[in-house]
Amino acid sequence: MSDAVIPRLHDPEHRGFASDNYSGVLPEVLEALAIVNGGHQGAYGADVYTERLGAVVREQFGDRAQVYPVANGTGANVVSLAMLADRWTSVVCARSAHINVDECGAPERLAGLKLEVVDTPDGKLTPELIDSVAYGWGDEHHSEPNIVSVTQSTELGTVYTVEELKAVVDHAHGKGMAVHLDGARIANAAAALDVPLRAFTSDIGVDVVSFGGTKNGLLGAEAVIVLDPDKVKRPLYMRKLSGQLISKMRFVSAQLLALFENDLWLTTARRSNAMAQRLADSVRDVVEITREPQGNAVFAILPPAVTARLQERFAFYVWEDSTGEVRWMCGFDTSESDIDAFAAAVHEEMARG
Repeated sequence: MSDAVIPRLHDPEHRGFASDNYSGVLPEVLEALAIVNGGHQGAYGADVYTERLGAVVREQFGDRAQVYPVANGTGANVVSLAMLADRWTSVVCARSAHINVDECGAPERLAGLKLEVVDTPDGKLTPELIDSVAYGWGDEHHSEPNIVSVTQSTELGTVYTVEELKAVVDHAHGKGMAVHLDGARIANAAAALDVPLRAFTSDIGVDVVSFGGTKNGLLGAEAVIVLDPDKVKRPLYMRKLSGQLISKMRFVSAQLLALFENDLWLTTARRSNAMAQRLADSVRDVVEITREPQGNAVFAILPPAVTARLQERFAFYVWEDSTGEVRWMCGFDTSESDIDAFAAAVHEEMARG
């Protein structure tokens, strides 16, 4: 009889390309969880690891930064937006934004917000696109567009330059609007731009950041990072009201600490970005790469029959049924051998037609 707590039900050596959420947990994070285990610490954030996390976040984002650990990305976005909003507020975002497409209506239902969506060719907002839907201030018949939400890197795999984001932030602030940055893949964006996290957040005036950890090797740990405390309303209450106040918070804070210590977040993001570039370069001779990789995503066009056969061997998603566009995601644990095996499979299936 095995002494294992549970039986192993999967092949730990098999990795696909469906999502960076599919990956396991960084060894350093598992070690951090073991370190904070044992003994008693205060609940709900009254522990030494959450206190330490606050100091580390201020080192990364500036002296005014405040961090509120949460359990998942939807929670981070809902709490972030709720902190910035009044009940009559609307949020300008790209149509492809996660808060519009993949949150099951949570911003609308839980935070009571209206989303003003904008079609974008590359997932990125511009001042002109914001102006196309941002109007109606002072009109009681119209929700007030008081928040702009941008995603860095975007759902389409693109990355705002610092200058592009600054133009959006300056324009939004000029209209009296707050700016939220959905940073589910913020580490990949910083790695792609080769700049510190603060370069496209606190340094350019972003007000609140949803900081992503799960897609970069954490075990269900995200954070709301308030960069301008003057812009938010009762953040502690908003987190609790949104169901995101975690009792044993030291285990979430420890994961985030592990990611920040020794810039592990950057090492892992650089690795996954590099693997995405390797994948695109390995198959571009047989498939159309629809968007040049900037982060850890590769988008390509495949014939439906090829997609079906490949999905029997490797997990990945169809992005657009009408065109045959697929999305391949690389994670912190994607290896060169994973890329080479998948690229060989793509070549093989394309040759079959």
